[in-house]
Amino acid sequence: MDLHPHDGITLRKNAIGLLGVVFFVIATNGPLTVLMGAVPSAITFGNGIGLPGVFVLIGLIYLLFSVGFAAMAHHIKNAGAFYAYVSNGLGHPLGVGAAFMAITAYASLNLALYGMFGFFGSHLLTRITGLELPWWVVCAVFAIVVHFFSTRNIQFNGKMLGTLMLAEIAIILVFDAGVFNQGGGPDGLTLAPFAPSNVFVPALGSAIVFVISAFTGFETAAIYAEEARDAKRTVPLALYISVIVIMTLYAGSTWLLIAAYGIEEALKTAANNPGEIWFTMSTKLVGAWSADVMDVLMTTSLFAAILSFQNTLSRYLFSLGREGVIWRGFAVLHPKQQTPTIASGFQSVLMIAGIVAAGLYSLDPLTVLMPLAATPASIGIVVVQFLAALAVVGFFHTSKRDANLFQRLIAPSVSAIALGAVLIMMLMNVSLLTGGNPVFDWLLPTSVFAIGLFGVAYAMWLKRNRPAVYQNLARVLNEV
Repeated sequence: MDLHPHDGITLRKNAIGLLGVVFFVIATNGPLTVLMGAVPSAITFGNGIGLPGVFVLIGLIYLLFSVGFAAMAHHIKNAGAFYAYVSNGLGHPLGVGAAFMAITAYASLNLALYGMFGFFGSHLLTRITGLELPWWVVCAVFAIVVHFFSTRNIQFNGKMLGTLMLAEIAIILVFDAGVFNQGGGPDGLTLAPFAPSNVFVPALGSAIVFVISAFTGFETAAIYAEEARDAKRTVPLALYISVIVIMTLYAGSTWLLIAAYGIEEALKTAANNPGEIWFTMSTKLVGAWSADVMDVLMTTSLFAAILSFQNTLSRYLFSLGREGVIWRGFAVLHPKQQTPTIASGFQSVLMIAGIVAAGLYSLDPLTVLMPLAATPASIGIVVVQFLAALAVVGFFHTSKRDANLFQRLIAPSVSAIALGAVLIMMLMNVSLLTGGNPVFDWLLPTSVFAIGLFGVAYAMWLKRNRPAVYQNLARVLNEV
């Protein structure tokens, strides 16, 4: 198979290497955002001290998922990622449905991140300059900055995000070293958080809701296949490295946080003072400077995550626009930077509209906007991952190609079953994401599936009314 890009439109080839892709992926994940924003709530509303074990459990599921995903990456080179994978494995209708769900999920998640940035960014601005501005004004201006950076060339973005990501990981490792240096807290460096009796408890489903969200973004490695050097090697390696780094960093740092406080005190502090749990212990073990650095890097972590998702979304829109599924204008590239500038601009306008609307309706960025936007995002991404795992089986069913039995059948099948179970747990515990609003508990999950079904119906319409477009959907660009 040797299918060529539509109209010769491609992203800049051989622009980034392995480290560049890894930087993009982990920056999308936002290590400090997860540890400081999600972990305290996950301890309180999830399985308590067993949370580190859940990070390992979900990490292993995603490593299995990556086996099949990486094997398929040897044959798929398309910025549409999930769209291209599902289309080539399960058929175009499900592929377009997956694309619509993925775009909606990533856009919703980015809006949630903007809400967090508005809260932390406005407070940081006030502390540094004394200037007090509404959170949504800060966000709207910031969205313009994000658009500028997202339209720069991929190498520039990779270097900047890599620098920010390394700074985040460095301060996390400084905290971890401080805990090790003290030998832990009252219970020492206890391994209780990894004990099955503390991990597999009735509240496991609740913990999984938070942990799944923490892993979101690792799959975006495939989006950079068109721009990566030696994509056949780079994309699979980036997937494995990203999952292992994320799993190790989150499981290890959460374990050390619990160990630093001691089991009982960790549970109390997470419940009563979640916003300060990291800062307080970091100040005690490392010094006040570390807490100040964490505070600043929390804001840069959000910036890196938002910019990474902007890049992800613009490439989805670029891929769909290039194939005529949506407006072809999204396939227009910057004349010098070779980045999807129209697609990025559309996202920025969309984000600004959402931010301003939330501000005018006086929605709290943390307690209202973030959960409402994050709920469809978390559910949608897991649905698409589930479909992608099935797509691997379907793709290799017609031809074994160069994949062995474990790669083409066992790993993707097991990961699909696991992701299906995870999805059920998320739907059963959706109130943790929505804040317990009964209307949103059914409306937000339903909207995800409705968008997917709309995508399927739209693909069927294309098949009947625009057969030439339908036939060329999700092309494998210059098969690797």
